[in-house]
Amino acid sequence: MNLTELLQRNCGKSVRECSSEEIYIALLKEVQRLSEEKKRPESKKKLYYFSAEFLIGKLLSNNLINLGIYEEVKKQLAENGKNICDIEDIENEPSLGNGGLGRLAACFLDSIATLGLNGDGVGIKYHYGLFKQVFKDNKQTAVPDRWLTDNGWLVKTERVYPVKFGKTTVYALLYDLNVTGYNNTTNTLHLFDVETADEGIVTEGIDFDKNKIAKNLTLFLYPDDSDDAGRKLRIYQQYFMVSAGAQMLLEEAVSKGSNLHDLADYAVIQINDTHPTMVIPELIRLLTEKGVELDEAIETVSKCCAYTNHTILAEALEKWPLSYLKEVVPQLVPIIEILDDKARRKIDNTELAIIDKNDTVHMAHLDIHYCMSVNGVAALHTDILKKEELSGFYEAYPEKFNNKTNGITFRRWLLHCNHQLTDFITSLIGDGYKKNADELERLKQFKGNKDVLTKLLHIKQDKKKELCRYLREMQNIEVDQASIFDIQIKRLHEYKRQQLNALYIIHKYLEIKGGKKPSTPITCIFGAKAAPAYIIAQDIIHLILCLGKVINNDPQVNKYLKVIMVENYNVTLAEKLIPACDISEQISLASKEASGTGNMKFMLNGAVTLGTEDGANVEIHQLVGDENIYVFGDSSDVVVERYKKSSYVAKDYYEKDESIKEAVDFITGEQLLKVGDKVMLERLSHELVSKDWFMTFPDFGEYVRIKEKALADYENRLEWAEKMLVNIAMSGFFSSDRTIGEYNRDIWKLDS
Repeated sequence: MNLTELLQRNCGKSVRECSSEEIYIALLKEVQRLSEEKKRPESKKKLYYFSAEFLIGKLLSNNLINLGIYEEVKKQLAENGKNICDIEDIENEPSLGNGGLGRLAACFLDSIATLGLNGDGVGIKYHYGLFKQVFKDNKQTAVPDRWLTDNGWLVKTERVYPVKFGKTTVYALLYDLNVTGYNNTTNTLHLFDVETADEGIVTEGIDFDKNKIAKNLTLFLYPDDSDDAGRKLRIYQQYFMVSAGAQMLLEEAVSKGSNLHDLADYAVIQINDTHPTMVIPELIRLLTEKGVELDEAIETVSKCCAYTNHTILAEALEKWPLSYLKEVVPQLVPIIEILDDKARRKIDNTELAIIDKNDTVHMAHLDIHYCMSVNGVAALHTDILKKEELSGFYEAYPEKFNNKTNGITFRRWLLHCNHQLTDFITSLIGDGYKKNADELERLKQFKGNKDVLTKLLHIKQDKKKELCRYLREMQNIEVDQASIFDIQIKRLHEYKRQQLNALYIIHKYLEIKGGKKPSTPITCIFGAKAAPAYIIAQDIIHLILCLGKVINNDPQVNKYLKVIMVENYNVTLAEKLIPACDISEQISLASKEASGTGNMKFMLNGAVTLGTEDGANVEIHQLVGDENIYVFGDSSDVVVERYKKSSYVAKDYYEKDESIKEAVDFITGEQLLKVGDKVMLERLSHELVSKDWFMTFPDFGEYVRIKEKALADYENRLEWAEKMLVNIAMSGFFSSDRTIGEYNRDIWKLDS
């Protein structure tokens, strides 16, 4: 690419004369042109990856890398006095997802294109995404995340699909976003919107009239579901996505020669969690409308659909009152009732029914009965699904169940966000790992090589300096770059146990106040959003912010310990935080985290995991060995047994363990109440002592002990660097290219 010619053509100016915004827009247009040239010819069978979220992150640099022109553009900019980072800063991050589910979907699209497979994403074009997080009075507040601009990656197409609800019909407008694989083809993320969407109905914060469906349908991801109107709106959104997507799918299949009876030869649908489940009855409905007999339509759709389960949390396996569906999508209800009847006739176990005795529709049950494949996302998770949570289904359909351990795209989480480490690895083992991540294992030959280990430490320190500068400039946060960076960044949920980390911080604070000072200062960094209706999650954020206020302003302690919570955690912040991390906090209650993918990104960038034997932590542990990970906590078997017997009593631990009592009492003590909200702090304290549903207390003592061991081991810098090296070397297994290869081999069976 000749940048001088490009800008002269687009702006009539030299590179030096152009503003960062002018350069960004010119590059965006050129990248779109180049990616269009890489569109693959449509092969017969196509994957449609349906997902409520696609947390794709900023796209410019990632696309430049995948097109193979990043270094060339960066060099030409530098020669003309421009910094590519300034150009990147112009771009808004697309607000199309929230957490791991959406980030995984984004990684998968990248890998599908990188492997040259015929597969597109299907979702919703949210105007404001989840929300933009703003901290005020040590609390989370939510405002709309205004990310859409006139100059963006989305391209409006001419395709429009009617979507009929009970009382109204809306028209789904299709917007396309190119997804270019690494040195390979370009696929598409299809996002639907309505022309009637009205951003003006949003009033204070993120409040809006939930009953004005035509106006609010595509405004927010996961609208507040604390009332009936919010829950129904989620059904409206989900049906809108799957109906438009199903119509598009059929249109494309017919255009390639399908007679609809052979639809499974033309289309495979991956249902990412339960949000897109209604695609099953909707596709059946559409096929019968086009003349296919009902029984054949059911059989055909069952051959097309596959379901990925991402959780064992009961509240996350969606269930909708049948009365809601009768109001919102009455045309689907007869089909769902028929599907339920067929399932009951096949399997005589009412617990596996789609519609239960309370007239509640279980979306996961619908998926399992009428999909050809059901997969978990880590070895432990899939094992628990088979043995515990979905054991009845596994007994009925053992051939459907399989594991597909999650993965990440190394292009974004190494090549894009850690250029220094990328260049160093390339200098050691060549660049084959960029396409085949298993080649990273060749780094193990450098164990014990003092020069290599020292260089790794220097790179980590440089990334810590960069993060400190970024936090100072962007969020006015001061961080000691010489401290240990202990980082927990993920969605705020009690099962992920940010509260366990907070109790440790209180414990450490009190130790320092008592004269026991750490050899190296510790900076505990959090990043998380709490769902607006999730009160306890917001209370935990409030606790962390209050702890930061107290500890960071205590001159006795702040030289040794600081607590930071970054505002509005997103992909852009993750790209700064992950390369700078020393200790990766992966402390969910064993058996509750399906997989996690942050753990993989940290590992790839040389952080050492401190975690429970949960999700993909189990596989990380197996890969790196005992000496290169810090594992603590009760096993999943112990946890599952406690839940079965209802044998856990939090108050017993609180009353018998002085260190737990001291930490919990601090939450409602004088120091925190001076800066905090009494109601929120007391509510959280009461929740822990009276309930502690995710068993923070049983793991607390061992968590403290193992964390102290990690902090002590950090002092031997070369030994720590060797742990870093082994983690990087063994991270190749977690490439999403490997995951997608397995999906295709075992489930999709697409031609590459």
